[in-house]
Amino acid sequence: MAFRKIAVLGLGKVGALAATLLHESGFEVTGFDNRQRRRVLSFDCRELDVSSLDALGATLAAFDAVLSCLPYHLNKGVAETAHRLDLHYFDLKEDVPTTQAIRDMAKTSKGIMAPQCGLAPGFVGIVGAHLAERFDTVRSIRLRVGALPQQPTGLLGYAFNWSPEGVVNEYLNDCEVIEEGVHKWVSPMEWIETVYVNGVKLEAFTTSGGLGTMCETYDGKVDNLDYKTMRYPGHASLMNFFFHELLMREQRDVAGQILTHAKPPVDDDVVYVHVSAEGHADGRLEREEFVRAYTPIEVAGEMRTAIAWTTSASVCAVIEMVRDGSLPAQGFLKQEEVSLTPFLQTRTGRLYEGG
Repeated sequence: MAFRKIAVLGLGKVGALAATLLHESGFEVTGFDNRQRRRVLSFDCRELDVSSLDALGATLAAFDAVLSCLPYHLNKGVAETAHRLDLHYFDLKEDVPTTQAIRDMAKTSKGIMAPQCGLAPGFVGIVGAHLAERFDTVRSIRLRVGALPQQPTGLLGYAFNWSPEGVVNEYLNDCEVIEEGVHKWVSPMEWIETVYVNGVKLEAFTTSGGLGTMCETYDGKVDNLDYKTMRYPGHASLMNFFFHELLMREQRDVAGQILTHAKPPVDDDVVYVHVSAEGHADGRLEREEFVRAYTPIEVAGEMRTAIAWTTSASVCAVIEMVRDGSLPAQGFLKQEEVSLTPFLQTRTGRLYEGG
């Protein structure tokens, strides 16, 4: 199916940047948000009540594809609308129930249904699958990501540059893993380990959603597979106290408000990525690593935070690959099915070569 006109829903930092990158990659982009944006962008922008499925359906009928950069609870409705209109669908979120609903839609879709195309799940899963490819048998795939302030203050050492709703959910929802060959669910904010990236000491602990569909894909093929969030040392203990001893887990919305009030976003951020795979190749046990520290970069004449560009660039590279025919144009797309080499050769994917 033709693929030229794409609608981007939600023009926050990530959505506006994703739309800009798609525009620079040759797409005909229109951005939609529920309020008028003051700053001038390089693509057409319109006001739309994105929560109204009737209005959404009437609007999206003129497009070939839609990228949702909306809160996760709106994505199912957007995906249903895209499916009904035979559009390609892409999103960034890690929400498991929404992804399962999209998988069911994909069985009868005429376009591609590609959720979870952000940083994690998304880019790190592509990297993890690539590292594991060279082994005859795989002992482990470990994905570690941390989006942090470069100059942390206070005991938490954190700034909410990402959705507070998303952070709270990943800290409280159970985590899917494969441990010693057993596919199971474990508690979040546990299995704490020490990780170093470029000499910076970090702690990593279990959080939900970062693996996407990888446990299903690698069940029976890998002994150990897990995803952990990286933070500065001491963070996990404080967050466990906040959520469990103070019972803030019972008030997720309030917890997000308290945390963002205390730790607002910063521009000077860093995204740490530490992906590794271990296995046997030609009878020898070996280890492969992909370790990067991504910092803000300039895109379209404006400095972009590390978390914004690493998230938006991932989905844009996937969209480019679908357009160019290096990925299927129909059905459900798992991130681990995306080949890293052509991903990094796209106009947007080249951004990850730095760090």
